Amino acid sequence: MQYISTRGAAPVLTFGEAMMTGLARDGGLYVPQAVPVLDFDGMAGLSYEETAFRVMRPFLGETFAEAEFRGLIAAAYAGFGHAARAPMVQLGPNHFLLELFHGPTLAFKDFAMQLIGQMMQAALAKTGGRVTIVGATSGDTGSAAMEAFRGLPNVDLFILYPHGRVSEVQRRQMTTPVEANVHALAMDGDFDDCQARVKDMFNDLAFRDGVRLAAVNSINWARVLAQVVYYVYAGIALGAPGRAVSFAVPTGNFGDIYAGHIARQLGLPIETLVIATNHNDILHRALTTGDYRTAGVTPSISPSMDIQVSSNFERALFDAYGRDGAAVTALMAELKAGGFSISQGALQMLRETFASGRCSEDETRATIRDIHAATGEILCPHSAVGVKVAADHLGPVPMITLATAHPAKFADAVEAAMGTRPQLPARMADLFDRDERVTRVANDLTSLQSLIRERTAR
Repeated sequence: MQYISTRGAAPVLTFGEAMMTGLARDGGLYVPQAVPVLDFDGMAGLSYEETAFRVMRPFLGETFAEAEFRGLIAAAYAGFGHAARAPMVQLGPNHFLLELFHGPTLAFKDFAMQLIGQMMQAALAKTGGRVTIVGATSGDTGSAAMEAFRGLPNVDLFILYPHGRVSEVQRRQMTTPVEANVHALAMDGDFDDCQARVKDMFNDLAFRDGVRLAAVNSINWARVLAQVVYYVYAGIALGAPGRAVSFAVPTGNFGDIYAGHIARQLGLPIETLVIATNHNDILHRALTTGDYRTAGVTPSISPSMDIQVSSNFERALFDAYGRDGAAVTALMAELKAGGFSISQGALQMLRETFASGRCSEDETRATIRDIHAATGEILCPHSAVGVKVAADHLGPVPMITLATAHPAKFADAVEAAMGTRPQLPARMADLFDRDERVTRVANDLTSLQSLIRERTAR
């Protein structure tokens, strides 16, 4: 299998090359040339690990031998706190919650990050190479990356997060690792600023090559592929492929719901894929009006969704525009000036592929309170956004809402909504006693590059 850029002007790569490259050299995102159709026979009742092997193996080419890849999967999920890895609970008639927060940092990002950490280290060990990973986070990606890469001998990791705009648990998960190869950088600005600086670094080819830059944000195709697995796992648990299912996905950077789009292309019978946004609702507005235009980020109690430039939406646009790299390049140039209008044909395809909805702050709080009262389930604010929007799209087909983080990661917001403070799992009980190590940085590309060069110099 080979991978092409959404902008059509970068080299065609293998899976291993695309994984280590991250952002394409033309500024685009890598996608497979074609998505295979998966044979679902015999997959009912399989473990999460075996499901991951069967879903991902066709995309890997010769990057990993079968036995080696099975070992990487086993190592990736060994630290999860639930034997099912992604258990599912029922909230009501035809409405299910897929708990994706039982990983080591209590967020859905662990499913992909733990595996990509294993895969990248294995690939680097074969060559003796070393890479510098730079990522941007609105909270959960950064902590998951810290956990996955801390202490690895072939990797230096730098995570940019918006200063003052992540929860205290998210911040401490990034600032308390003691390993010298991981660095938390609190940057002035919002997540979109952090993400922009990371993309600037990748587009500075001299810097990129000089520090051997790699990416673990969901711009990395391997991250998206690992997230496809839990769609298949959950769908099969509810009767697929003999029974259709729908999914509602709290969405910020569009990577998680794009993974659902790939699962549907694999042959999983997904009737509806619902984009669930908070009041930073650029994706919902884009599907409703056909106009994708940034309007500034308003902080919310679901901060991981406080995003206006959803990087992975470029992958969806690539499909909607008939895989025309030149058209996507033109749209991304317009986005830098503030936004663009989606053509009628592309908009129709997007609307046929995705539904969408918006959840206000008051609705988020009410959903946390009401679901807890009705079922005993405690939702984080992001998961509550998904549940509220899912409720607006319920029908005869089972709806699965992705629960993206443990409620204790956003304890203040949850307590304010329902009056009870969620507690961290016992394995993280000392988080607030650990020393923090963080560097405050300006929103300035040159100074960021100098800091990274200095800390990776050998």
